[in-house]
Amino acid sequence: MIKLDDIDRKILKILQENGRITTKVLANEIHLSNTPVYERVKKLERSGVIRKYRAEIDPDKIGKGTTIFIMVSLINHTKGVVEQFKIQLLSFPEVMEFYYISGNHDAMIKVMVNDMHEFKAFIEDKLSIVENIYQFHSIFAILGEQKGAFDI
Repeated sequence: MIKLDDIDRKILKILQENGRITTKVLANEIHLSNTPVYERVKKLERSGVIRKYRAEIDPDKIGKGTTIFIMVSLINHTKGVVEQFKIQLLSFPEVMEFYYISGNHDAMIKVMVNDMHEFKAFIEDKLSIVENIYQFHSIFAILGEQKGAFDI
């Protein structure tokens, strides 16, 4: 774990809200000059604390307004089987996230599609032909909100 001071935390909090903020504006918000703020951001990037910058997209506007979480139980649980399963699922454009989990199921995937017809096609044409699945259980999200930022 990387040690963060109060200034690093302020920088990260602001960048989580607006990754496109300029160094000048960022420096003004935390009351420092440009150069130390620039160097701190670069240090946070090099150390891997900041992994990437990305745009937040409205799923409804791109035809991905239906979110389904699928709990999957596998037949075999060897490292190679799980890794191949993860790779195959993440190759499907409908699969947004993959988690290997503990509990009653082995994996959880987040699927985003336009509607139930597209979900039905995903199940029939893609998920049902993936090897090593024992069973799966779908959970449909009615409303979702993202916090958007880690509390650092």
